[in-house]
Amino acid sequence: MSRSSPGTPSLRCLRSSWLVDVVPEARVNVNEASAEDVELEYVSAAGLRERGSLGLLWSVPFESVRPERRFPAFRGQGNWCGWYWSATCDRHVGYESWLERDHLMLLDFDPLVTGMSSQPFRLSWAGPDGKRVRHTPDFFVRRADGTALVVDVRPDERIGPGDAVKFAVTAAACRSVGWDFARVGTPEAVLMANVRWLAGYRHPRVHRPGVAERLVEVFVDGAGLLDGARGAGDQIAVLPVLFHLLWRRVLTTDLETGLLSADTQVRLGLVQEGGGDAVASATAASG
Repeated sequence: MSRSSPGTPSLRCLRSSWLVDVVPEARVNVNEASAEDVELEYVSAAGLRERGSLGLLWSVPFESVRPERRFPAFRGQGNWCGWYWSATCDRHVGYESWLERDHLMLLDFDPLVTGMSSQPFRLSWAGPDGKRVRHTPDFFVRRADGTALVVDVRPDERIGPGDAVKFAVTAAACRSVGWDFARVGTPEAVLMANVRWLAGYRHPRVHRPGVAERLVEVFVDGAGLLDGARGAGDQIAVLPVLFHLLWRRVLTTDLETGLLSADTQVRLGLVQEGGGDAVASATAASG
């Protein structure tokens, strides 16, 4: 199976590949699904469709695979699909709703996340009646410590009995291979509004090393957002870099209790890029 880097979002090159270790038709207990009970199907970075038991394939770098299915677009569609450019991955990651897009932003903003993919694989297992039950999680996330997280995005009010069973089996299957599982709903409104704003400045092209260095010096002991920007130079040139550093966590502030404003208190962040203490690592990140 290929382990090469992902290509473009197109899935036109998909073709069948070899079949490995197909899961037998044993009934799966909702809360005790094992890695051998669950079959996994995915599309490799090279565009090859692979299939086998979760127990056999769990070590695949799923943060680098292609989406298992296409993102549909049609007249009268009730949800909004698209591609979000991830600063973490340096590539586009797909989403099937604005809620999924918001959670992609939150994952992209998380300094512990090093990679992610959308619609990473399809899981299937034998239900109580013997029929195959299929479920495609929304995201696969790789963390800096090498651990993995599988994410399903679904608000509480939209979870039916069948969905609850799928999430329970998926969670149990993830536990069996050492992955974490999370079903997430609507994010807190203030946090999400602030992260959306900062996401507009996530691209590396916003970074200006000289301005970033001055901002680190200005905010080392904390200051108001606008006062600090003025202290670092011309606001037009400084503010985009300030927001970029907030996105990268070189600078930090409370994003949950109020919307970003001129009076928002900003201070040096506890970034861990390259190790070292907070000031040293922040200075390195700013350059």
